[in-house]
Amino acid sequence: MNRSKTGGTRRVGSRARTLGPVPDLEAHVRGDWWRKIFNPLYLKTDGDVVGDAEITRREVGRIIELLNLAPESRVLDLCCGQGRHTLELARRGIVGVEGLDRSHYLIQKARDQGRKEGLRIRFREGDARRLGFQSDRFDAVLILGNSFGYFESLQDDLAVLREVMRVLKPWGKILIDIADGDYLRSHFQPRSWEWIDSKLFVCRERSLTDDSDRLVSREVVTHVEKGVLADQFYAERLYSRDAIQRLLERAGFTDAAFPDVAVRTESQRDQDLGMMAQRNIAVAVVRKEWSAVRKPVSQGVRHVAVVMGDPERPDPLKPLTVFDEDDFYTIDRMKEALAEREGYKFTYLQNHGTLIQDLGRLAGRVDYVFNLCDEGFSNDARRELHVPALLEMLGIPYSGSNPQCLAYCYDKSLVRGIAKEMGLPTPSGVFLQAEDMAYDLPFPFPAIVKPNFGDSSFGITTKSVVYTPEELIDQVRTIRDRFGYEKPVLVEEFLTGKDLTVGIIGTPPAGYTVLPVLEEDYTGLPDGLPRICGYEAKWVPDSPYSVLRSVPANLPIETEQALVEWCVGLAERLECRDYTRIDWRLDASGVPRLLEVNPNPGWCWDGHLAKMAGLAGMRYTDMLGAILRTTEDRLGLTPQEVQAATTSASGGA
Repeated sequence: MNRSKTGGTRRVGSRARTLGPVPDLEAHVRGDWWRKIFNPLYLKTDGDVVGDAEITRREVGRIIELLNLAPESRVLDLCCGQGRHTLELARRGIVGVEGLDRSHYLIQKARDQGRKEGLRIRFREGDARRLGFQSDRFDAVLILGNSFGYFESLQDDLAVLREVMRVLKPWGKILIDIADGDYLRSHFQPRSWEWIDSKLFVCRERSLTDDSDRLVSREVVTHVEKGVLADQFYAERLYSRDAIQRLLERAGFTDAAFPDVAVRTESQRDQDLGMMAQRNIAVAVVRKEWSAVRKPVSQGVRHVAVVMGDPERPDPLKPLTVFDEDDFYTIDRMKEALAEREGYKFTYLQNHGTLIQDLGRLAGRVDYVFNLCDEGFSNDARRELHVPALLEMLGIPYSGSNPQCLAYCYDKSLVRGIAKEMGLPTPSGVFLQAEDMAYDLPFPFPAIVKPNFGDSSFGITTKSVVYTPEELIDQVRTIRDRFGYEKPVLVEEFLTGKDLTVGIIGTPPAGYTVLPVLEEDYTGLPDGLPRICGYEAKWVPDSPYSVLRSVPANLPIETEQALVEWCVGLAERLECRDYTRIDWRLDASGVPRLLEVNPNPGWCWDGHLAKMAGLAGMRYTDMLGAILRTTEDRLGLTPQEVQAATTSASGGA
């Protein structure tokens, strides 16, 4: 990311509004303003700097010179935005460069450009305060384009530097390109405006906070035909050279230096440069020992046990309660895809009658378990959480979510409550206890009736959508007859907008990837059938729902940004790990409303997660490999190259 921007007044499903005159800018700055700003407008309003290839080339040349980077150097471009520096480093032959940023939109732009140029760069989404990398990974970490000082608390800035220190190798270096705080305190422009192009202009207001610690800015971006596009506020901490040096030393860095005089930005527009007008470049070194690492059990090859459902036992979720040819084909496709992953040995466990004993014998002999048992222990969906619980008792690391997360997400009403507490939109709904025999809906028909517990659309059929009180009573009775009268039932308003799903690979807020949003296409479905992806669509091949297709979602940018933000927040709040799928549906006004959260979602080659990964340019084997890799990052398993460095350093001592 580059010149700071803000979270503003734009809302999903509504036009932007402006507040008019504001006497106190600071009162309107959200603590997390940085979550929503970095979007297409940012690339326009800051295009004079972030879109100037010549500026980028000059900056990257100076970075390579200052850090003495070699082609084999491992470099992290932290807060990389659309990857302008990351991509340029790769173009110059730095093969070990990676980028991380909080903005889903900008990371997608970076990935697209990297693919277009054929550059092998790993871009990840994540929070700079909790990096999803193992310790001692990088030779250099860059924080460029004035991307430091966004957080409200000085402790958060310190946390960023301490994380950078952790992921740097001994004698690694940090380079920060940061606004010259002393200069800006006395030279900031209180008011300015400029044309961005022939139809877009921006008005800016600025003021210092009471303690002069931060510069607060407001931008009103207006289109001559469309009116106000954004009214947004942001604040960035102002660091002098002495202040940033003290903070670096407090984080544990040494030899902090400022190799250049203050850097002035040259813009082709030659108008208001704001926080980018004059900057300082700081370089510091980390002197530390190699970190204690968790070495793989096997040397050279990872030994991973794959736990699956038991094909010899009944599975109530399947139409005939047994594994059929499609299931065995799906398992074979998974094994074939994993066989393509070099450097692994896989042991497959699917006999649940001996699973406890088999895992006990493997404890200490495998690096970790790849938990693909979404059927649950003994194919009982209510016992899905038993598998990770068993692994934790045996002390075996594993992929996927923990037992508490699985328990939370199995209860749809509980997830609704958590979402509401977070301020996320949910459908109107009624929770029916076993003793509730009479009920009124606080919303108009149609409604959808479903078991409160469960997954894989079990219990959700064409008859689940009801249009009259009589149909509602009949469907509640049907669910109770099938699942038990002691089980609660959830009745929600039936949403008529687009049916969407969002996939995440990784563990927010550390490094993660949000996959392209998927939409269910119901255009081929016969009239009279409800537009739902229920049990028939997922499990009955010859049903009318077999015509359903999953296509890339066509959404307004602000709607997609809101979805990504909400999904990342939910995954973090519920402690979803490694891979997650979250389902939404738009209401009649175009506002997404949460349907359910799926930790450890379907991993099959033709499932929604694989389809989303395909849209991101990943083959099925790549998707499984990405889940394995993010699991290893979270577990702190050390790559072979770091192991070798650790051994060498220890031997030399």
